[in-house]
Amino acid sequence: MGESGGGWRRAGIAGAAIGVLAAGAAAGVAVERLTVSRSVRRKARLALDATGPYGTLRGTPGRALADDGTILAYETDEVPDPPVTVVFSHGFCLNQDSWHYQRAALRGRVRAVFWDQRGHGRSERGDGGPVGIDLLGRDLKAVIDAAAPEGPLVLVGHSMGGMTVMALAEQYPELVRDRVVGVAFVGTSPGRLEEVSYGLPLVGVNAVRRVLPGVLRALGSQAELVEKGRRATADLFAGLVKRYSFASKDVDPAVVRFAERMIESVPVDVVAEFYPAFGAHDKLAALAAFRGLPALALVGDQDLVTPAAHTEAIVEALPGAEPVVVPDAGHLVMLERPEAVTGALAGLLARAGEGTDNG
Repeated sequence: MGESGGGWRRAGIAGAAIGVLAAGAAAGVAVERLTVSRSVRRKARLALDATGPYGTLRGTPGRALADDGTILAYETDEVPDPPVTVVFSHGFCLNQDSWHYQRAALRGRVRAVFWDQRGHGRSERGDGGPVGIDLLGRDLKAVIDAAAPEGPLVLVGHSMGGMTVMALAEQYPELVRDRVVGVAFVGTSPGRLEEVSYGLPLVGVNAVRRVLPGVLRALGSQAELVEKGRRATADLFAGLVKRYSFASKDVDPAVVRFAERMIESVPVDVVAEFYPAFGAHDKLAALAAFRGLPALALVGDQDLVTPAAHTEAIVEALPGAEPVVVPDAGHLVMLERPEAVTGALAGLLARAGEGTDNG
C-alpha cells in the first residue's frame, strides 16, 4: 500500500475509533470476526439491514425551531385524551430509533414524543460550531414547546439525552415545577466524565484525552476522507460498537448491527463538535429541580461509558428515586435488555399517575 493509501487507512481507523469512543465504543475487536472472511461479513450485514425491523416505527412528523434557527425533527405517537406526554431524548451518535423497543411497547398506551438531537437523525446540524449541553437543553425546550406545549410531562433521557434533561431543568426550573410529573435517567451521568476509564488503563486514557481535541479538529477538517476510512474499517468499527455498547454474549446480532448503523451515520465532524461538551458537563446541582417527583435512575451493570457509580450519584441527589441496575447489560441497555427498561419505565409512569401497568 502506498503512502497515500496508508494515510487514508490510518485516518479511517482513527475516525472510527474516535467516533465510537465518544458514542460508547473505544477499543477492542471481536476475535471471532478475524476468522470470517470479509465478504461473508459484508453479506451478513446487508442481510441484517434488509430484514431487521429496527428503526421502522414512525409517528406523526413535526419540526421544532431551535433558538439559533436549527430545525429539529421529532415524531409523536398519539393516543386519545392523553393524561401525560412522555418525551424521549436519545444519546450521542444515536437517534430517536434507539428507543425502538420502548416505543413498540408503549405505542397506543401513552402519548410519546421522540426527537433527534441536532446533527443526529433527521435534525439539522446547526452552524458547525461547538455544541454544549446547555444548548441541547434549550433544544429540548423548543421540542416541548412545539410537540407538547401544555399538559403534564414525563422526561426520559439516555446518556447525552439524560444530560440534556438536566440542562433543561437548570435553565427552565419553572417548566419542571409546573409540568413535569416524572423523570427517568438511563445510562447517564451528572458530571465528572473525565474520570471514566472506559475499562482501559487510566494513564492511557488520560494521554488520549490530552491529544484528542486536536486530533478531532484535524479529522473534522478531513471529514470526507475519514468517512471513507470508516467504511473501509467496518469490521473494526463493528467490534468497537459491540465492546462498548453491549455486555451480554447473547445479544441479537441484528440489534448490534442496528446500533452500528445509527453510530456510523453520525459524521466525524459532528463528533468533533460535541466532544468537548462531555468534559465540561456538570449538572449535579440541576437535579434538585426534580426532587419530590417520581424518578428512575437505571444503568447496565457493565456500562463502561457511564458507569453505575454515575447513576448512584444521581440517586444520591434525588432521594426517593428508584435505582435499577440491570444485570449483564452495557451502555445501550434499552436495546440489550428492553424488557427490564420498558418495565421500569412503565412503573415510573404508574407512579407519575399515567396508569400504565407492567402487563
